[in-house]
Amino acid sequence: MSDISAAQPTRSFRLPSLAELGTFIKRGDIALAVGVLTILVVLILPLPPLLLDFSLAISIIFSVLILMTALFIHTPLEFSSFPTVLLIATMLRLALNLASTRLILAHGHEGTDAAGHVIQAFGNFVMSGNFVIGIIVFTILIIVNFVVITKGSGRIAEVAARFHLDAMPGKQMAIDADLSAGLIDEKEARRRRQKLEDEGGFFGAMDGASKFVRGDAIAGLLVVFINVIGGMIIGIAQQGLSFSDAAHSYTILTVGDGLVTQVPALIVSTAAGLLVAKAGVSGAADKALLKQLSGYPKALGMSGAVMVVMALLPGIPIIPFLALGSGAGALAYIIDKRTRLAAAADARKADAAAKAETKEEPITSALRIDDLKIEIGYALLPLVNGPDGTDRLTEQIKALRRSLAAEMGFVMPAVRILDNVQLDANAYVIKIKDVEAGSGKIWPNQYMVMDPTGGQVNVPGTHVTEPTFGLPATWIEAGLKEEASLKGYTVVDAATVLSTHLTELLKSNMSELLSYGEVQKLLKEMPKEQAELVKDLVPSQINVTGIQRVLQILLAERVSIRDLSTILEGIAEAIGATRNPITLAEHVRARLSRQICAQYSTGGFLPLIALSAHWEQAFAESIVGQGDDRTLAMQPSKLSEFIGLVRERFEGAAREGEAPVLITSAAIRPFVRGIVERFRAQTPVISQSEIHPRVRLKTVGTI
Repeated sequence: MSDISAAQPTRSFRLPSLAELGTFIKRGDIALAVGVLTILVVLILPLPPLLLDFSLAISIIFSVLILMTALFIHTPLEFSSFPTVLLIATMLRLALNLASTRLILAHGHEGTDAAGHVIQAFGNFVMSGNFVIGIIVFTILIIVNFVVITKGSGRIAEVAARFHLDAMPGKQMAIDADLSAGLIDEKEARRRRQKLEDEGGFFGAMDGASKFVRGDAIAGLLVVFINVIGGMIIGIAQQGLSFSDAAHSYTILTVGDGLVTQVPALIVSTAAGLLVAKAGVSGAADKALLKQLSGYPKALGMSGAVMVVMALLPGIPIIPFLALGSGAGALAYIIDKRTRLAAAADARKADAAAKAETKEEPITSALRIDDLKIEIGYALLPLVNGPDGTDRLTEQIKALRRSLAAEMGFVMPAVRILDNVQLDANAYVIKIKDVEAGSGKIWPNQYMVMDPTGGQVNVPGTHVTEPTFGLPATWIEAGLKEEASLKGYTVVDAATVLSTHLTELLKSNMSELLSYGEVQKLLKEMPKEQAELVKDLVPSQINVTGIQRVLQILLAERVSIRDLSTILEGIAEAIGATRNPITLAEHVRARLSRQICAQYSTGGFLPLIALSAHWEQAFAESIVGQGDDRTLAMQPSKLSEFIGLVRERFEGAAREGEAPVLITSAAIRPFVRGIVERFRAQTPVISQSEIHPRVRLKTVGTI
């Protein structure tokens, strides 16, 4: 057994090395946890006088650090951890207060150094041998901290938190409006929203954190009362001291202890007051205050004049008042002179900038084109900036851009909204690339009512023609809205009328809005697994302009380009046989057969009107030319007959509640579509090769 025990290795305790201590200190989370646990331990275990002196010094320097940080930060949010720091500082002071109370009550009869030399020094220095002076000074500090600073900063934090939370919805809507108008990008919008959330959380936390300081002041007052009464009882009853000796010793210790804890508390309270009062001030406290106080030299001059007048009053010492008055007057003169020189310099710079801008204005204004722009009359301004802070039109345009992006596969350009005093008060004009695409009149405080059957509305109001689809409509007062709804009419507000008009115009002109840069962006944002396909196609087989033209042809017939990978695969298959964008688009449409059929299917069926063999042959015989140079040369009488038949069949299907598509052969589909779009632009024309094998068909008629 002895051999076995001897073979076992012995373990010896060793102190950690400097490298290990450095690694431990670098772990801030562990260091903070150890610090908080140490504060809690001090609440339970006794602390020797030497260690108490060191801890009190830490409390003082920690409070000064908090105050200096609050002074030098530019915005309150830079010190967002202040509520946590305030809680830690309060707990540290309370723990040291309890530790000093334990030493005072246990060893106060031994002398005024029983609780350490820091408390003794504070007590002797403030009291000057008279404990009444010490108690009065301590009471004044408590009043200043508790009644003035803490109460004021708490009220400011409470009001700031409430006002900030009340204003948050309006600020968020302003961010959304700037985003939808294109003034900021999505990254900047996220940063502003995050800043709003951080400010709301900070001011809410400051509202509660101010109660820490209030409770600390009350606790300090109670501790002083307990120390004096308890110390006197212990000193006289247990230690046998006389009343005067007990009063001298315990009063010095108690007042010194109270001052050591209340001075840091007053410093931290001042920091809290500066922080919450800084909500509307930008920059460091010294620069912000000096800039604002010295921004009005007349006020400084009047203050100096008052000081000079007071110096002349009987019994008032002349030197301090006269010196301060003269100094204030001289400073006001210097600041006023500098302000005028700076204003003159700014005026010269502004004139130079205005001249330079005037020179460049004609060129820049001539070259600048807005892709989408809405000009409104002055009576429509409430739709953009309502009296209650609402921005209904901007919200609807934002939702429209999002829905069109999900439906058609690319993000529409930002819509710029401008007021135009040359327009009628209730008129609006929608422009695409600075060319008028549509216009109308709306009334912001009224509602547009339409009969779903297309008839005239039987409600009192202003009878007009709906600007989007040309249907009869009536503008009614808000009080008649319920009556119109009960009669089965469709009721929409002014913002919805304008956004619906904008929606139809965008769908009709999507091909023009798909720019070269947007196509490049779509190709760059392709998934990684499709990146090789893009490299194989561009630019060796087809350039970006060719892909843009194919996508524009698809969008012109309202075919979504969201499935860009399938479109590129279709182009890659057909590019070896032809480079004609129209032919490439026809091949791509066949690859998108499932999507196209799903787009026009209703109730699980694809309703269709088929082109008869007679008209198939007529179109095929009217095509002249070869390859990419083929054109349609049909007799005008034949075209008129075909147009009449198409109108008759589709109007009959509409009366039966059907929305069919026109089916043709693949060879003649582009030519049939070219004729149909001239009189029924929204009628879809698809070829037989675009019908997916699993689609259930429903024949509505034949032409």
